[in-house]
Amino acid sequence: MNKARDGRIKRRIADNATAYTFLAAGLLCFGLFSWWPLIKGIILAFQQDNFVTEPEWVGLSNFQAVLDDPLFWTAWKNTLFFTALALVFGYLVPFAVAIVVHELRHLKGFFRFAVYLPVMLPPIVTVILWQYFYDPGNGLFNAALSALHLPTSGWTQSPRMVMVSLVLVSTWANMGGATIMYLAGLASIPGDLYEAAELDGAGVWKRIRHVTLPQMRFLLLVLLLLQIVATMQVFIEPYQLTGTTNPDSITVMVLIYRYAFTVNNDFGMAAAMSVLLFVVLGAFSAVYLRLTRKS
Repeated sequence: MNKARDGRIKRRIADNATAYTFLAAGLLCFGLFSWWPLIKGIILAFQQDNFVTEPEWVGLSNFQAVLDDPLFWTAWKNTLFFTALALVFGYLVPFAVAIVVHELRHLKGFFRFAVYLPVMLPPIVTVILWQYFYDPGNGLFNAALSALHLPTSGWTQSPRMVMVSLVLVSTWANMGGATIMYLAGLASIPGDLYEAAELDGAGVWKRIRHVTLPQMRFLLLVLLLLQIVATMQVFIEPYQLTGTTNPDSITVMVLIYRYAFTVNNDFGMAAAMSVLLFVVLGAFSAVYLRLTRKS
């Protein structure tokens, strides 16, 4: 019995050793490129460092300097406003598009490709394309409005329209991934449920409310969390379309860039702001998952 048990233990150890050997390269890359930069960034938040001179340990001074910056609350306000708008456009629109594409009888593959195509473009290419659309002089959008004899807009130059303009770019560029996930979720819903609903006289809206939404509840909750976390880190759209000095569009990530590369040249302040963003997103994710874990 002891020999048999010892043999099973040895085989189990050998199997685990083989598994960890295959995982070693992946774990090494993950630790080197994910966890180590995270730890280094937290350490950097307590230092004054421009990557030229020797770093100086300053404790909580970076956090105090960040909190005293008038742009700190402006950046958070703009980021939260962008996130709220993105939930209206970037969260609901892909779901509606997925339902429409799922109900199509013909050319379903073509429309799936068309919806996903913007995701395959490099983000900077997408933003430059929309920069042409928004051009107040010869831009496509203002040309279309002029042709219809409607008032033109300053788009990214207008304080009233700038955040809406940024959200439209972000939605168009990223909705393809969410739409494909929604289509996969819709395809997994048993057709018998829809047939039973139709026999009960349920129309399109009732079928969506009583069949589609309950069956996709988990996917909707997961994508909502991912959407909020992603939009809170928006950078490319405001950076390329409005720059780093516009107070109407500056976001948390743009402010981090300003601390590191333009105004302060202090990577310690940038790291401190990054840590604050990490804490906020981590706390939100923990609360959100706790509230929805039974869903």
